[in-house]
Amino acid sequence: MPAPSDRVYSESHEWHKLDGDTLTLGLTQFAVDALTDVTYVQMKPVGTKFKSGDIVGEVESVKTTSDIYCFASGEVIEVNAALADDPGLLNSDPYGKGWLIKVKVSDKSGLSSCMPADKYNAAHPT
Repeated sequence: MPAPSDRVYSESHEWHKLDGDTLTLGLTQFAVDALTDVTYVQMKPVGTKFKSGDIVGEVESVKTTSDIYCFASGEVIEVNAALADDPGLLNSDPYGKGWLIKVKVSDKSGLSSCMPADKYNAAHPT
């Protein structure tokens, strides 16, 4: 599944979808395919403030544990609670129901280091 064009993508395979001052963060199809079966997701709790490039959580799979980064500064306002019961949502729907966190953005300048979908898709075909 190609990366949707309504968001930007980091070199570490997170997607960032900005809607006003709210950003939704998730992992790309390329990332979840590399991880294989996701077994556990732990994100920073609501209220956590962080700077662009900080680790905001981790994902465990049968292969490895991977840190999750956000490339905007802000505060976690929502964590996808559905992933606690069904971490496999990340594998089955990474661009939809498998989102990780929502962030109230205080500084979006770090997103300029991310790629548009066409560039990400060219570099990481699925």
